[in-house]
Amino acid sequence: MFEALADSVRRDLLVRLAGAPARVVDLAAEYPISRPAISKHLRALADAGLVRAEPHGRERHYRLAPAGLTPLHNYLARLQPAGTPIPEHALDGLDLEVRRTTRERRATTSTDSDKEQTA
Repeated sequence: MFEALADSVRRDLLVRLAGAPARVVDLAAEYPISRPAISKHLRALADAGLVRAEPHGRERHYRLAPAGLTPLHNYLARLQPAGTPIPEHALDGLDLEVRRTTRERRATTSTDSDKEQTA
């Protein structure tokens, strides 16, 4: 779940979907990225249990899944004194850490692949 929340576009999508359900085409119109990129972000959020897709004919409407936020609420409640709001920059630090970890994991995976090819 934290990896899904690390991306600022995904966090923005969650805020948008907290207001009302939306179709991919409507969400894509609100961002300067492609519809497939929005779909990929929504898939990551759905995999993390943060949004759900509801079929409406040939379309899918995405909606926030509030129950998916429970583990995050529980984790953050343990870290902060009661009643203290979480500043946005705190989540930016989480974004940086997840990106660093992901980059290191990719580097390790590509190094392992290079070793396999030369063996």
